Amino acid sequence: MEYGIVRCKTALSPSRLPGLAYSLNPYFGCEHGCLYCYSPSVFRSEAVARSWGTFAKGKSNIAEVLARELQHKEKGTVGVSTVTDPYQPIESRLQLTRTCIQLLKKHDFKVSIQTKSSLVLRDLDMISGPKFEVGVTITTLDSALANKMEPRASPPDARREVLERCHDKKVETWIFLGPIIPHLNDDRESLERIIQVAKATNSRILFDKLNLRPWVMENLTSFLAKETPDSLENLPALLSAKSDYWRRTSAVVESICRDLDVRCERAFPAITQ
Repeated sequence: MEYGIVRCKTALSPSRLPGLAYSLNPYFGCEHGCLYCYSPSVFRSEAVARSWGTFAKGKSNIAEVLARELQHKEKGTVGVSTVTDPYQPIESRLQLTRTCIQLLKKHDFKVSIQTKSSLVLRDLDMISGPKFEVGVTITTLDSALANKMEPRASPPDARREVLERCHDKKVETWIFLGPIIPHLNDDRESLERIIQVAKATNSRILFDKLNLRPWVMENLTSFLAKETPDSLENLPALLSAKSDYWRRTSAVVESICRDLDVRCERAFPAITQ
């Protein structure tokens, strides 16, 4: 893993994601190494895409820049983070995310945290009240499968603990159930197990399918060839706009959520899927 420091010109960027006014990414790169990650496509750089998951660089001056911007920015919900995980392992040393959250809380901005890491529990001393929500990505509760897909992220049981601890502190929580990948983690039993966690922690479900942005299929091919070789060739067709796969899978998720009385919605409702 390559570690480094970079400097940033801005801290808060306008966000087009539902419910977010701004995005805040204290890091460039990510240690988690999730095979399905489409974040590199944001940068439109093949060099970045091919090395994503092998480097993590902290934005050393982000707190200073954020403190200036908060003086004049209109209040709105800040997504922490939207391109990379704010609580990847290097955060335990640099504490850039913690410092930024302290500033956002001081200036009374609402903070929406999304992570795959139990490191967020370190900051429960300040994550509290209606100005905070914590979202945890859970792709599967199968630890062996998660370790293959998300090799350096916290295991599923640790992510479930994040939701439980936040629920105990009365912090609003949600589960990002995704990406849902055909013939890998899309069976009813797997989906229901995750939704049962949502039920137990009073979390809502946001769900999404695999997004085949540039380089994603290339990163997944070797893994899928071992795990689901029969479906590998059909994957692009199943996920295309012409396929009814996502309509049928969404109906299953929504049906389970209705049965368990769990709030549920597609993660990107404005996008035709």
